[in-house]
Amino acid sequence: MARILDGKVINQQILDELKPRIAHLTSARRAPGLVVILVGNDPASEIYVRNKVKTCLELGVHSEEIRLPDTTTTAELLAHIETLNQRPAIDGILVQMPLPKQVDSRAVLLAIRPDKDVDGFHPFNVGQLVANAPAPRSCTPAGVMEILRRSGIDPAGSDAVVVGRSDIVGKPMAMLLLHAHATVTICHSKTQNLPEVCKRAQILVAAIGRPAMLTAEYIRPGAVVIDVGMNRVSSRPEAERITRGDAEKLARFEKRGSLLVGDVHPLDMAELSEAYTPVPGGVGLLTIAMLMSNTVQSAEHRLK
Repeated sequence: MARILDGKVINQQILDELKPRIAHLTSARRAPGLVVILVGNDPASEIYVRNKVKTCLELGVHSEEIRLPDTTTTAELLAHIETLNQRPAIDGILVQMPLPKQVDSRAVLLAIRPDKDVDGFHPFNVGQLVANAPAPRSCTPAGVMEILRRSGIDPAGSDAVVVGRSDIVGKPMAMLLLHAHATVTICHSKTQNLPEVCKRAQILVAAIGRPAMLTAEYIRPGAVVIDVGMNRVSSRPEAERITRGDAEKLARFEKRGSLLVGDVHPLDMAELSEAYTPVPGGVGLLTIAMLMSNTVQSAEHRLK
C-alpha cells in the first residue's frame, strides 16, 4: 500500500522549528516583519493572503497587509514597494499574484530588494539558485524538497521528471532536484511521448494545472509522486471521470458543487506509487511554511 506523504505533519514540524528562532529574534531585537500586498480582489488570492496573515499571527511574525484597488497603476505599486524596501523593520515583501493586466508584473518583481524577496522570484535569487548559493528559494519547490527530506526520500541517483516549466514551480523544482544529485528531465506542452517519459521517473513531480491529467499510463509502479496541482472541478462529467463513478465521492461533489483535485489522477497515484502527496493535504500546505522560513532567515541575516 502506498505511503501518504502528509503535508499537515511536515508543515507543523517546520512551524514548530521556527517558533524558538522567532522568539529569540523578538527578545533580542524585534520580530521578523512581512508585508503582503494584494491588488484587486481575486477570490483565490484573498484566501492565500488571509492564510499567510493567520500563520504570521500564530508564529509571532509581525505582518502587514496592503490592499490596493484593481485600478492601481504600475507606478503606484512601485512606490509602495520602494517605501517597504527602505523600512528596516520589514524583512519580507510579497506581492500576491496575479496582478491586474495594466500592471507590469516584471517591473514589480525587479523592484523588490533581493534580500526582501521572500518568494524567491527576483532574477538575482534565481541566479543564486542556479549557482546553488544561499538566497531565498521559491516556496513551493522548497516545500517539496522538505517533504522528500523529512520523509527519508533521497533524490540522489534517481531519475526525476518534472512536468511543467513555470518560473514559479517547474524550473526551480528541477534545479533543486539537480542540486540534490537527481538526473532531471523537464517536460512541457511540446514534449514528445509524455507518458513514456513520465513512466521512467522514480520521482515524478506534476505542476501543470490540468486536473487529474496524469493517469496510470504516466506513472511508474513504485515511483514517488509529488502532486503540486490544485484544481477545482465543477463539471459533473469531469467529476465522474476523476471519481470513476464512486457514489460516495460523487455525493460529496453534488453537495459541495465542486471537487478539489491535483494534476495526477488520485486513484491511479494511490494504486501505483510507493509514496505520494495527496490533494488537498500535501504540497499546498508547505508553501506558506516555506514563506515563513524565508522571512525568518531574512530577519536573522539582517539582525545578526
